[in-house]
Amino acid sequence: MATFPSRRRKPTGGSGSRVTRRELFAPFTIAEARRRRGRATLVIAAVVAAACALYSASVGLPDTSPARSATPTTRRARASARTPARTAARAGAIPGTLQVATHTPRAGWTVVARVGGVPATWLARRAGVTLMRVDQRLVHLVLHAGSSDGGTAGWTYGDRITAGEAPLLIAAVNGGFKLTYTNVGFVSRGHVAAPLKAGLASLVTYSDGSTNIGSWHAGVPSARTPVFSVLQNQHLLVDHGLAAANVSSCVIECWGGTIGLQTEVARSALGITASGQLVWAAGEHLSPSALASALIGAGAVRAIELDINPWWVAGYLYPHRPSVTSHVRLVPGQRGVAGAFFKPYTRDFLTFVAN
Repeated sequence: MATFPSRRRKPTGGSGSRVTRRELFAPFTIAEARRRRGRATLVIAAVVAAACALYSASVGLPDTSPARSATPTTRRARASARTPARTAARAGAIPGTLQVATHTPRAGWTVVARVGGVPATWLARRAGVTLMRVDQRLVHLVLHAGSSDGGTAGWTYGDRITAGEAPLLIAAVNGGFKLTYTNVGFVSRGHVAAPLKAGLASLVTYSDGSTNIGSWHAGVPSARTPVFSVLQNQHLLVDHGLAAANVSSCVIECWGGTIGLQTEVARSALGITASGQLVWAAGEHLSPSALASALIGAGAVRAIELDINPWWVAGYLYPHRPSVTSHVRLVPGQRGVAGAFFKPYTRDFLTFVAN
């Protein structure tokens, strides 16, 4: 796990300053304390560790049992945290550090965002599915609560993109089902909107900024790193690189009610590859089976279904130009989410921000 200095700004969510992954996550570790301040600081580190343990318990983390699937932070990813490009991206002060461009997606992957000159985000479009692949070594995910789903109070990240995120913003996409539905859960920084449930597909972001996807208490969370946020929605759409057994036999009952009881509607999902890259997939006319197949074709080994139906499936890319951040729709014909997440939105959503 990459470690960072303990002295950092507390994110406010509403300030005009840039908020980076370094400032959001990563409580300092015992190794960090030993290296920087010697034995005396170990006492402080122990107190912080105890506090993290109490927080972990509050969101349902196991105390000792290890996760059965590895987190996406690999040795290569940890090493890359020390590269100049990554350091420059965190600083956010070097002109040209973040470059977001628009391209017409093709079947092959096209680079649409670079961080410190390094490719960080790609787009592709295959068989009516828009795919966006994200390198977690350069980009982190942020879970936002909606004004209705979760309410407006108590959240670090609420119903719109914050001024702190905007300068390093790459993309934003819809979240999961309404929190009043069954088989959902939502927790962020210890604040609970819907209690977490064992066995549900879970999108888990840890305090070190990494994100993993798995079944709650059967793969995630990791016992080694405190949890920052969790979004749960139904059961895994893809697991071990295979589509769920019921993607064709139990469409509406298992994968969400649709307008007019149609099987092919707007659908979205988020997967993770064996190397830890995140893959978002969406389209306006998809069955659960087609959505799962597209993710598997993009290399996903696990995936969580996100929201469905035309009014709630949407994704935006944010090209940066002098003094303005514009937005481009990711899914052809998408009707969901007016305001591109800059205006208050009633449902939860996800942003992808340069480190």
